Amino acid sequence: MNLKNNMLIRLLAIGTKMPSWVEEGYKDYAKRFPSSCQLELVEIPAAKRTKNSVIERLIEEEGDKLLAAIKPGNQVIALDVKGQMWNTEQLAAQIKNWQSGRRNVDLLIGGPDGMSNRCLQKAEMKWSLSPLTLPHPLVRIILAEQLYRANSILQNHPYHR
Repeated sequence: MNLKNNMLIRLLAIGTKMPSWVEEGYKDYAKRFPSSCQLELVEIPAAKRTKNSVIERLIEEEGDKLLAAIKPGNQVIALDVKGQMWNTEQLAAQIKNWQSGRRNVDLLIGGPDGMSNRCLQKAEMKWSLSPLTLPHPLVRIILAEQLYRANSILQNHPYHR
């Protein structure tokens, strides 16, 4: 974090070349963030899949790429269906805790087949958006919107209402 106590939340996401509606949806929310809490998307290419691919190997390859993208000193949070679920107010409290810890945050979003155990072990926290299986492109928009909504509570912004 810089000296002004600004926080950067980085979405480290497996997958590139998203449909335009995904890019537009993500950007719409990302640009709304105040300077005190910025959102950044880091796209990481998915492992090449073939009909003979060994899924476990693909998950490990993508996990290695995620781990390599983590910035030293950042708090690591993995999106995992078995993670903690938060309502909007609880997410706002989490963001406040992240800010008070004076560390930037790297949110790990695994590939289509899941996240490697090493990524889950590296994570200081595991967060579940829903018990439902969500399409990876949609997760980016949901994350951006929910992080913006929770941050708007902290800023006393009327968006949350």
